[in-house]
This record gives sequence, structure tokens and C-alpha cells, in this order.
Amino acid sequence: MQVVLLAVGMLCASISYTFLVMNCPPPLQVQVGSLQMPIEFDGHFGTFFRMFSQQLVTILPPNTNLQQAYEGGTDEQQAFVQNLALFYTGFLKHHIPYLESQPAEHQVLLLGLENLINISYVEDTEVFKTCLDYWNMFVADIYATQAHAFVGAAASGDFSFATPGATANGVAPGSQRKMLYTGILSKLRALMINRMAKPEEVIVVEDDQGNIVRETMKDNDVLMQYRTMRETLIYLSHLDYEDTEHQMLEKLRGQMSGSWTWNGLNTLCWAIGSISGSMHEEQENRFLVTVIRDLLNLCEITRGKDNKAVIASNIMYVVGQYPKFLRAHWKFLKTVVNKLFEFMHETHPGVQDMACDTFLKIANKCKRKFVVLQLQEQQPFVGELLDNLQATIQDLQPHQIHSFYESVGLMIGAEVDSAKRDEYLSRLMAPPNAIWAQIIKQAQANPDVLKQQEVIKSLTNVLQTNVAVCSSLGHPYLSQMIQMADSMLTVYRLYSESVGQAIVTGGPHSARSSFVKYMRSVKKAVLRLIETFVDKCEDEALLATKFVPALMEPVLGDYATSVPDAREPEVLSLFAAIVKKLKAAMEPEVPKVLTAVFEPTLAMITINFEDFPEHRLKFFALLHAITNHCFKCLFAMSPPQLKLLIDSIIWAFRHTERNVAETGLLLLEDMLKSFATSEFATQFHQTYYTQLMREVFAVMTDTFHTPGFKLHCKILLHLFSLVRTDAVIRAPLWDVQAKGPNAYPSNAAFVQEYVCSLLATSFPNMTPLQIQAAVAGMMAIEDKRAFKHHMRDFLVQTKAFGNSETDQLYAEEAAAKIAEAQARLQAIPGMVPPNQVNDDMADA
Repeated sequence: MQVVLLAVGMLCASISYTFLVMNCPPPLQVQVGSLQMPIEFDGHFGTFFRMFSQQLVTILPPNTNLQQAYEGGTDEQQAFVQNLALFYTGFLKHHIPYLESQPAEHQVLLLGLENLINISYVEDTEVFKTCLDYWNMFVADIYATQAHAFVGAAASGDFSFATPGATANGVAPGSQRKMLYTGILSKLRALMINRMAKPEEVIVVEDDQGNIVRETMKDNDVLMQYRTMRETLIYLSHLDYEDTEHQMLEKLRGQMSGSWTWNGLNTLCWAIGSISGSMHEEQENRFLVTVIRDLLNLCEITRGKDNKAVIASNIMYVVGQYPKFLRAHWKFLKTVVNKLFEFMHETHPGVQDMACDTFLKIANKCKRKFVVLQLQEQQPFVGELLDNLQATIQDLQPHQIHSFYESVGLMIGAEVDSAKRDEYLSRLMAPPNAIWAQIIKQAQANPDVLKQQEVIKSLTNVLQTNVAVCSSLGHPYLSQMIQMADSMLTVYRLYSESVGQAIVTGGPHSARSSFVKYMRSVKKAVLRLIETFVDKCEDEALLATKFVPALMEPVLGDYATSVPDAREPEVLSLFAAIVKKLKAAMEPEVPKVLTAVFEPTLAMITINFEDFPEHRLKFFALLHAITNHCFKCLFAMSPPQLKLLIDSIIWAFRHTERNVAETGLLLLEDMLKSFATSEFATQFHQTYYTQLMREVFAVMTDTFHTPGFKLHCKILLHLFSLVRTDAVIRAPLWDVQAKGPNAYPSNAAFVQEYVCSLLATSFPNMTPLQIQAAVAGMMAIEDKRAFKHHMRDFLVQTKAFGNSETDQLYAEEAAAKIAEAQARLQAIPGMVPPNQVNDDMADA
């Protein structure tokens, strides 16, 4: 504390010393202000802050425009402002409760917060980040105090915002604290509105040369800043809805008066979109009617392509954030969607993409409104849309058309009348079906047509359009699938033959040529469409009897006979999806699937850890699906085949790629549980128990696989639990021929000795007593949480793990804390983005 008193004395002694010290890295004031001391020293910190503030006024008068001063200042002067931000944020984080509790200190407290707001306008990213982190904490704390006071008082039945009260340390809770900071909170709202960062959805941006362009790369720092500012502004909105609305509408009026700027309109609209859901519904409706009407008017009266692109992007962002409002106001909804259709003809970079993205969001949240006949309308909107379909999409790029079709698929899926739904689907798919039919007809006369690049692109686009509709429409897509199925598999077969001929002619390396890749793109699109349909189809009998048999020869046969570079990984994910969907009904076909993919794929992926990454993950996902849903098929494997399967699983969880290792562990966990309840439990564990125990311990203790620690523990706990009794494994696990049948009193004794020997070899730094105690705990503990703590202590005891690896052992607890914090945030209205809210029933 002598340091604090010394600093105060020196501070008072000389103004020039204050300036000098504030430019020293790290500044003395910052260090002193950030100290946390016992409560009896609070008064000294109050004195320190008051005297610091008095001295600072002589250097930094209250009316100083810090933004301009910083921009034109020297390096030394800019460093002073940077350190001032560090001082205020550090001091207030730790000592604001004391300053709040002392009415005599309120003036300097508010002066300090005013200075920090002025510093927040400085055009320096790091300075703003420092300030923003504090403001986020500051308003969250005020909101929490207010909410706590409201809940507590409401529970006692005597709550009133006018009710005075204080906590044990004298800090004013609830409304008194909010009243203290009314002016500060209002200026904070202005700060957040004026400096709001760009949200992820906005892709029309201004480049360094002042041109309006399409964003090509996301800036993660800006996205993180937006999330923090959005959270802060939502807290501020809850603390005073009226002031939030007033400030936004005033700024909008300023923009509408003829003096609007790109940046001014952008930050305002990003702020408006960010607070969706934080206002009361009636107030939000009134607010949005004004905002949307004014933005649409501004778009009509403004000239210049860049100007219109900026306004269009802001309209699209705002309307995309308020689906609840659009659902409740059909005329606004229709106007907005028709405006989106206009923007789909605007070729300015990024506008069409944003129009299609926004249309998809609105269709997802308001789909029912488009298939119901609205007042004063002659037909449901989806009918009107389909009447003008070609005109609407004529200027869109293929990927934008896919998005558009996905949106319309959502609408059609909301139609409850199956006859109407099929009619809408037929009308929607008429253009791509016409292109498909024309190409198929040409190919029947001349198969070489399919090798033309433009034809390949057309087929791929038609298939991707079908994928988009199938993914959003779901099971009602069945009628279109039946229409496409036969010709689609014919196309798949023809391209398989063409790829095979190209490889025979040009050699194995030709599988990587651009021509072969183009042809394979059609095959991939076919497989993706079938997989999407399998996932959405609700008629499992139809799948099993009509579709799956048709796939076996053209798809599985092609995979088995192709060279490794020409094998499509989508084949593996397709049959994994089929197994998950059909479960036991797929058992008759699983041996054929394994014959076609098992050994060929293993030969590809076990050469090294790098080649064929997609095949790796999808292969083990297929094995996992078979283990979970068609486990009896494994019993039909020969011993060499089963050994190859176990070796492949071990190879998977040894993998350095986290996704592959995790898939391997999950597969092993489920397989062990299934074998433990099967008639082959004893035979299986006699063969593989010690090998699996050894391999799991190896990856758990090698420091490269710490992300899998939780699964390692679950598997080891299961293995140890199997030998506590003879209920599962009913014969010795040790080599009876070498050691005799009575070498150990039980499997538990053998496993205990085996693991002790294994660990003693791996960790010579541990004493025999340490190892014996650790293994005895592993054998005895049955509770999952206790076992995980025991294993974590053991790994720390081995001294094989440094600090970074040890931190990963606590990843589950850290994730739980993050989830808890997220849950608290999600309880606050508006904190969950509107497009992540599951409110499908509201669209009924």
C-alpha cells in the first residue's frame, strides 16, 4: 500500500510527472489502479482516483475532442491516450463498487467514465477493444443488478423501481444504480450505434479505395467485435428501450434529411439489426414500421449504383433480423420479398448473394405465410412466385439459383395439402427437368455429348438444384426422386465408364486431370442427392425395396473396381446414411457393402496419415453406423476379417487428425458395449482385451491425443468394469497354455498385474508403489466422474504432460463453464440471434 501512497504523492507533486509516467511502459498509474487490496484500503484508492482526476483535467480539459487530437497527435501523445484507456479500465474493473458507495466520489467517477467514452471514439483498434471489453462488463453488471433487484423484490411482493435500497457495502442496487449512470448509458448507446461493427451476414463492403465491393474474406476480429457490441447494445436496450429507439430514429432522420453517408447508414442499420428481440413486441413493431418504410423510400429516391448497393445491403440485413415482425405484417412481408426479387436483378457485386441469403432466412421463418391465401390476394404468394419463376431467376448465378430453390422448397413444404404440394413442386422443377430431359435425349443418340464441358456443368447444376429442394422440402420430394432415379443412375453408370476409360488410356495419374474431375463432379452430385433423399425419406420400406437394390451394382461395383484416386468418398457416407436410416433392415446388404469398400478403402488410408482425408473420416463413420445398427453382421466375419477391423479401429484412434481419432474412439466404445452383451463376449475379449487396453493407454499417455481424454476414460472404465465379475468374460484372459489355468485367482488379478507392468515399462520415473496405488484405484472406482479425476491425477503424476497438455485434460470442465455462461445469456431476450431461435410453431 505504500506504493499507492507514494504514487499519490508524486502525482500531486507535479503535473509534468503525471504526463511523463503515463508514457512509461507499463505506466505506474495502470499498475497501481489495477491492484486488488483488502477492503480497508478502499479509501486510499478513492483518494488516488480523485487526485488523479483533478490533475488530469489540467492536461485534458473536459471539452477536448480526443478523436481529432489523437489523429493529429504525436506518438508520445497517442501513447498517453492508450495508457489512459488502460488505467481507466483497470481501475474501474476493481474499484467502481467503492466509488459508487461514496456519494462524494460520484462526480469524479462520472468524469472518468465520460473520459473513457471519449477515448472509445479514437480511431485505434486496440484502444477500442480495450474500452469495449470494459463497457461490455460494465453494462452486463448493471443489467444483472437491475434484474436481480427486480426478481428479488417481485418475490417479496414489494418491488418498485422507485424503491430505495442498498446492499451491505452501500452500493445502490437496481434503479438507483441505473439512475446514477443514466447519462453515461445514453452516451454508450450513441457510441455503440456510431461504431457498430459489421455483422457476418453483410457482404457488401467499402474497400480501401472507397469502392463498394463484395467481401471476399471474413475478418474474424471484426466478427468478434460485432458479437461483443451486439451483446452490449442488447443490455443497453433492456436498460432503456425508449432511449435506444429515440437515438436510432433520430440518427435515421438525420440520414433521411439528405446528408446520409455510407458509414453512417451502415453502422445505424447494423445496430438496428443487432437488437432484434430485445424490445417489447408492440414497441418493436412501431419502431420497425418507421425504419423499413424510411429505408425503402431512401432506396427509391437515391441515385448511383454504389449508393443503391449500400442501401440495399442494409435493407436486406435489417429485414433478415426481424422475421417475427414480418410474420405479423403480411403487406410488409410481401413488399420486402418483392424488393428482394428486384435486388436479384442488381448485378452490383454482393447484392444478389445477399438477396438470396435474406430470402432463404425469411422463407425459413415465414414459410407458412407464403402458401396461405392472404386477405385481398387472388392466390397464395407461392403461386404468384412460380408464375414468374423464370423472370425472377434469369440474372442469378447457379449457386444463387440453388439457394433460391432451397427457399421455395421450404415454402412448398409448409403446404399441408399433398395435391397442391405436388403441383407446386412440379411447377418449381419444370425448368431443371426440361434441361435434364433434353440432355438425356441427346445422350441416347450420341453418348459423347456427356463429355462436353457445358453439358457436364448443366447436369451438375440440375443435380445441385435438386439437392437444394430435397434438403428443404423433405419427404414430399419423393415424387421428383421417382421421376429422376432411373435416368440419374444411368448417367452415373455412363460417367463411371467414361472415367474408367480415361484412366485406362491415360494411366492412373489421369484420375487427377481436370477432364476426369469434371466428370466425377456429376457422380458426386448424384451421390449427394441420393444421400439427402435417404436422410429425408420417411418410407423406409420403399427405400429398402426400390432404391437400395438399384444402387448396389452401379455405385458399389464402381467403387470396388475404380483406382484409388477415382473412388468417391461420398459412396461411404451414402451407405452410412442408408444403414442409419434402415437399421436392421439393411443387414442382408451389409456383407456386400463391406466386400466392396472395406479392404479397398483400408489399402488407401493406411499407407500414411495424410492421403485421402475424406475417405478416412467417412469410412470409419460407415463402420460406426454398421456397428450401431447392424451389429450382427460382424458375427459373420472370419477371424482375419475381424482382426483387420479391430486393427483399423486402432489405427483410427491413433490418428493425429482429431476428427478421425474421435470417430475411432466412438466406434470402439460402441463396439465394446455391443460385444459385452453378445454371445461372443468371452471369445472376443480373450482375443482383443489386452491389445485394446494397451493401445488405449498408449494414446492416453502420449500427449498427442489429449483431446480424446474423456473417451479414453470411458473406454478404460468399461474395460476395467468387465473383469470385476465373471458375468461377461467367463474364461481366463491370460495365455492358459503358457501359464496354466490357475496362474491367477481371477481376471481382475491378471489385469491389475498386466496394467502395472505396462505402466512400469512406460513410466520408469514412477515408483512401484505409485503405480500399484494408481492401478488399484482404476480397478476399484466405478463412478465415471471419479474415474476421470483419478486418471487425470495419474497423468499429472507421470510428469509426461506439460502445462498446455494438462490444460486440455480439463477441457470438459472448461466447456461446461462456457455452456453455463451461454445458457445465462440465452435467457436474456434478444441475445440469441433470431435465425437461431426455434420458433416454427409461430409460423403456423
